[in-house]
Amino acid sequence: MSHPYVGMWVTADHHIRQELLADGRYDEARGDRESAYTGRYWVEGDHIRYADDTGFTADGTFDSDVLYHGGYVFYREGSAAHREAAMRRK
Repeated sequence: MSHPYVGMWVTADHHIRQELLADGRYDEARGDRESAYTGRYWVEGDHIRYADDTGFTADGTFDSDVLYHGGYVFYREGSAAHREAAMRRK
């Protein structure tokens, strides 16, 4: 799977960390709970669809280095958008 969104996406506080893997799988950690959610994902343009391993489905939308998903805002880890969001939290 080749698209520009592979990599680590995090909330500004790093509580939720979602890694989009190149093989079409994702692994999401929440707080101290590693692999809290895992499953498959599909990207079409700037839209992402998820199906976790329990059958739950969700979707989201990318806007450059920002991902809006499930009521949360994720940032590409280390991006300018992530740094700015982290600074606003201080």
